Amino acid sequence: MKVKILTLGCKVNQFETQAMLRELAENGYQTVGEDEPADISIINSCAVTKVSEQKAVKLIHRLRRENPGGVIVLTGCMAQAFPDSGDRLPEVDIVLGNKRRRDIVPVLNEYLAKSERLVSVEDYSRSDPYESLFVDDFVNRTRAFLKIEDGCNRFCSYCIIPYARGRVRSCSLEYIRDEIRAFAANGYKEVVLIGINLSSYGSDNGLKFSDAVAAACESADIRIRLGSLEPEAMGIDTLRILARYKNFCPQFHLALQSGCDETLKRMNRHYTAREFTEIVDNIRRVFDNPSITTDVMVGFAGETEEEFEASRSFVEKTGFARVHIFPYSRRKGTAADRAQGHLPPEVKKQRAAKMAETASAGMRAFLESQVGRTEQVLIESRSKNGMYEGYTMNYTPVLVPADDSLIGEVVNVRIVSAEKDHCTGEMIL
Repeated sequence: MKVKILTLGCKVNQFETQAMLRELAENGYQTVGEDEPADISIINSCAVTKVSEQKAVKLIHRLRRENPGGVIVLTGCMAQAFPDSGDRLPEVDIVLGNKRRRDIVPVLNEYLAKSERLVSVEDYSRSDPYESLFVDDFVNRTRAFLKIEDGCNRFCSYCIIPYARGRVRSCSLEYIRDEIRAFAANGYKEVVLIGINLSSYGSDNGLKFSDAVAAACESADIRIRLGSLEPEAMGIDTLRILARYKNFCPQFHLALQSGCDETLKRMNRHYTAREFTEIVDNIRRVFDNPSITTDVMVGFAGETEEEFEASRSFVEKTGFARVHIFPYSRRKGTAADRAQGHLPPEVKKQRAAKMAETASAGMRAFLESQVGRTEQVLIESRSKNGMYEGYTMNYTPVLVPADDSLIGEVVNVRIVSAEKDHCTGEMIL
């Protein structure tokens, strides 16, 4: 039977999708692309925001209209965090929680044999082990993702993810080494280490985050990049260890969320704006030409105009290379959902637009600082007008004249100009 997986949300979901596709293919299912007809459609869902949940619901409705007799499976964080999703979505034939992901094949076989609706969502416990999923290929991607950590112990007041992913669980160093070598053997030039709370790696098994990065960097001569990080885990000792490795990419995506201390307290974040600044300053001292990227939330419950301006000014002062801005989204079951002072959508929209103007100026300043440098660029895709897009070690987007033979290859590029959201360059042969 033909089966496809439609993936919503983060890079962790993308990694887990590849693991499920591999399992399905090895057990006789024919895997097809997201846009192709299929007998079985699996939605690997996200629960971070209300919008992500709505996307999954719309997708389910569309799939049922397009294929009334097809099998629809809902898995991922929405299924785990909100087990009643199946009751609210009669179009879904199978609801599978995150703990049953490895059972995708036997669950499908059971459903196909009995044709009876199946709902299987197990709660997480503190003793749950790390789920080692083997992936050695990412279809149509020039960089690979490797999940080395799952779960989160932080319980930020706005976040449902600890309920969807359980507590922190870390993989072994040998697992990291094996996966990095497998990706390198398949021709990948870059691997991104990812996790639900990536920088908490090792807090459950006596290891440190820097141990994981060292194991990855030492396993193969390919670029190692980090996914999103909690800022306070990037202490000076950790930074100095990471800086030892020439194949470590000096891009740090530090999840700020707000530059206002009062807002950070209500969010249950574990740092102040001043401490965040010290971390950024340390990164810029330890590494040559790093980039600092971030996430910023606007319109959080109780955020005053003064608090928003404090956050916007902090973003302006810090000078991020890129900022992902999103309005606060209420999540049932979280502390923030029960808080006072929720703001209307129009206020959130206005603040997001104003923050975007500040972030855009910071991005332009960063891109201009890259002009004149010679950097190694991983060519990723064809753009337009004979140009191809790639990324430097510090994740600067660069357009360069190239050809299809260079997709997936690392080339030396001299950066010659900065545009609104990217640089342009010329290859050095």
